[in-house]
Amino acid sequence: MKTVKEISRLTGISVRTLHYYDEINLLKPTQITDAGYRLYDDTALERLHSILLFRELEFSLKEIKTILDSPELDTQVALQEQIKLLELKKSRLDKIIKSARKLLLKGNENMSFSEFDKTEIEQYADEAKQKWGHTEAYKEFEQMYSNSADKSDDLMQIFSEMGKIKHLAPNSHEAQSLIRKLQNFITENYYTCTDEILKGLGQMYIADERFKNNIDKAGGPGTAEFTAEIIKFMII
Repeated sequence: MKTVKEISRLTGISVRTLHYYDEINLLKPTQITDAGYRLYDDTALERLHSILLFRELEFSLKEIKTILDSPELDTQVALQEQIKLLELKKSRLDKIIKSARKLLLKGNENMSFSEFDKTEIEQYADEAKQKWGHTEAYKEFEQMYSNSADKSDDLMQIFSEMGKIKHLAPNSHEAQSLIRKLQNFITENYYTCTDEILKGLGQMYIADERFKNNIDKAGGPGTAEFTAEIIKFMII
């Protein structure tokens, strides 16, 4: 059995992320001690390995949970699919590196953009996902997603909550908890929002007038700037 801290050191995943995986039932601990410590056995570590591979392939957390929870999942087949996708991704990256080196040596003469095409990877990924499309778990996910495709109102509600605590310091517990709520919401409903991506969003919230106006409309004047300040004080 390994503790959360041991897994964090082993994988580089933050303790906070592992706690979040537990909260959304993506990776549950094998056992919780009387003292409240989460413990994970080899089976849990194997699931975590699969999660990390799918994350590397840019699958959303919802997609990963749906696939791994499917009663029809063949782990060996899934691993083969992951390896194939990683190979396609590596091949594409090699081509991009080669193109960049060519540009460095020869300038913009006869520039090619074909290496940036992700069609093959996306098509293969879609086919892999569709293999579980007939399972009850996937149908349930599709139904849930179709019923909540537009999450803009829920997103604006978070900014409304931001506006209500503008009187607090950006590094206060309330502010930091709320920014993590925003980050998790984006990851669950749109795309994987890493800390680096969130930092970029913080800058965009005040640099892009459209974002700034919408956020301030939800939470009141100054909400966009306050949100950006909270992100600056994040504990990574």
